[in-house]
Amino acid sequence: MKQVTWPGRSDGSRFKSLPIKNQFHQSEFKSTSKFWSAPSASRKIRSSDGDFSKLPFDILTKIASSFTLPNLQAASLACKSWSEGLRPLREAMLFLKWGKRFKHGLGGVRPNLNKALESFLKGAARGSTLAMVDAALLYWEIGSKDKAIALYEKAAKLGDPAGQCNLGLAYLQAEPLKRKEAVKWLFQASKSGHVRAQYQLALCLHRGSGVNCNLQGAARWYLKAAEGGYVRAMYNVGLCYSVGEGLAQSHRQARKWMKRAADRGHSKAQFEHGLGLFSEGEKLKAVVYLELATRAGETAAAHVKNVILQQLSATSRDRVMNLADNWRAMPSSR
Repeated sequence: MKQVTWPGRSDGSRFKSLPIKNQFHQSEFKSTSKFWSAPSASRKIRSSDGDFSKLPFDILTKIASSFTLPNLQAASLACKSWSEGLRPLREAMLFLKWGKRFKHGLGGVRPNLNKALESFLKGAARGSTLAMVDAALLYWEIGSKDKAIALYEKAAKLGDPAGQCNLGLAYLQAEPLKRKEAVKWLFQASKSGHVRAQYQLALCLHRGSGVNCNLQGAARWYLKAAEGGYVRAMYNVGLCYSVGEGLAQSHRQARKWMKRAADRGHSKAQFEHGLGLFSEGEKLKAVVYLELATRAGETAAAHVKNVILQQLSATSRDRVMNLADNWRAMPSSR
């Protein structure tokens, strides 16, 4: 599913990617709100029973629906009953593996989206939320959005964070839009630590999309996503600190987060960080980041870079171009 980065720049202003609002509401995310309450379990298991081998298979498979193969294998060793109950999910992992092979052409297999979808659906039929999400992604890519949303909904209700996040994103692109439902599922995924959901939830709070505008709440979720390695969130955290929006203004923190985003390949962050370095007299370092931003399509960075290059010696110009040529982005969560 194509991800849209909000808010986007509409002109040349440095911080137009963050809309300025005058008021926020503290009441949006009260844990007592019925809107945010987690669905109650349909069947309760008493811990005093002690013997978890008697756990009903339907409860066991719901609990384990989002397990990866190593976790399923470990759970299957708990007792014979669990080994039997988790057999369909272990089979689902095989179909999931083959689905990925067909989708990406791995393991000597030629890419075949039809076979990939067939494999994912077989895994989904055996209860794996991981397979549900992968099948939904393929449905979305081929334009079968209703089928994709149906699978996302099933995975989301089983507690899969990726399913919850993708369902929220799908609702933001659905016709008609379902903004409130989108925010609800993004919040659920965010609570589980899903960094993309945290970023998208922050955008909704920032824009007042499906929820009242809450700048402090948006900044908190941006920060959580940034700390989890999400590059776009790092950039927005840098802007929040720079202008004092949702976070106390701090040049030091703004520079730290902007550099983190720049070092992970965010082109706008590279431009902003290059400008910051230039303003502080760090011309050589500034040119490296501005050159990287220029190569990534930030045309405004080229003008500033060329102005600085005219002030450098031929040796220094060759050096910074060599640094840019050999630059590699640090790992990130996208």
